[in-house]
Amino acid sequence: MSVPGDLLISVSALAARLAAPAAASGGAGAGGTPAPTVLDVRWRLAGPPGRDDYLVGHVPGAVFVDLDTDLCGAPGAAGRHPLPEPAALQRALRAAGVRDGHPVVVYDGGDGTAAARAWWTLRWAGHRAVWVLDGGFPAWRDAGHPISTRPPDPEPGDVTVRPGALPVLDAAAAAALAAGDGVLLDVRAAPRYRGETEPVDPVAGHIPGAVNLPAPGHLDRAGHYLTPDGLRARFAEAGVADGVRVGAYCGSGVTAAQAVLALHLAGRPDAALYVGSWSDWIADPDRPTEPPRG
Repeated sequence: MSVPGDLLISVSALAARLAAPAAASGGAGAGGTPAPTVLDVRWRLAGPPGRDDYLVGHVPGAVFVDLDTDLCGAPGAAGRHPLPEPAALQRALRAAGVRDGHPVVVYDGGDGTAAARAWWTLRWAGHRAVWVLDGGFPAWRDAGHPISTRPPDPEPGDVTVRPGALPVLDAAAAAALAAGDGVLLDVRAAPRYRGETEPVDPVAGHIPGAVNLPAPGHLDRAGHYLTPDGLRARFAEAGVADGVRVGAYCGSGVTAAQAVLALHLAGRPDAALYVGSWSDWIADPDRPTEPPRG
């Protein structure tokens, strides 16, 4: 099974591209490949803001992009991190220097979730040339590569947002997968899936029929993605087989985006994201939950 080679980039490969002679002027990098636009998307669900970490130190030339306000819509009935309005997303990406046809590298604080949601959003918006920095900022720092504290002043980009390039699940489609039309993966921690605890949303439990496959298992202990074979074996244990439709959800579509990236690495580019996820599902009191509400 072929696996796309344009999903992850190592810190050494990124360093080589950024150090190429033409990189400083925005021209071609190593081997004639354009030097990438680098986006820092560090984020924590409970704060503090990722910008604080960015200002302490970041990959030289990286532009900070806020997951909550730049890459997602305002929270509401559609979930805590709904799809962004295309025109607003286009403005944010252009302000960060993203250009049509020009490669982008995204990184986060190391758990891979925010970077995966940034990757997914750019790909959904029609920008295919996006890599996730494997291991995130910790891998860059620990390898001894340069760190900057000065935010750059990027030249405005010209990217055009063309939404719909990746499959999206709504509540009805997610329910169909969970009911046996495929496999719906719930990638939250097992106690949240079982309804034993719910630290974020007002209702505990899961979508009936969903299969629990906690997201941290997509990475090894060093914070790097498992090999494609390792990921395929992990997904197979959850019932994901060739020809079986698959989608993923979490609390609000951030951690689930990492599962979708892992599924792409495993050779499943058809994997769909339930963007609204649990925070959207429970907004309708008529939707069933397991265990039942109340």
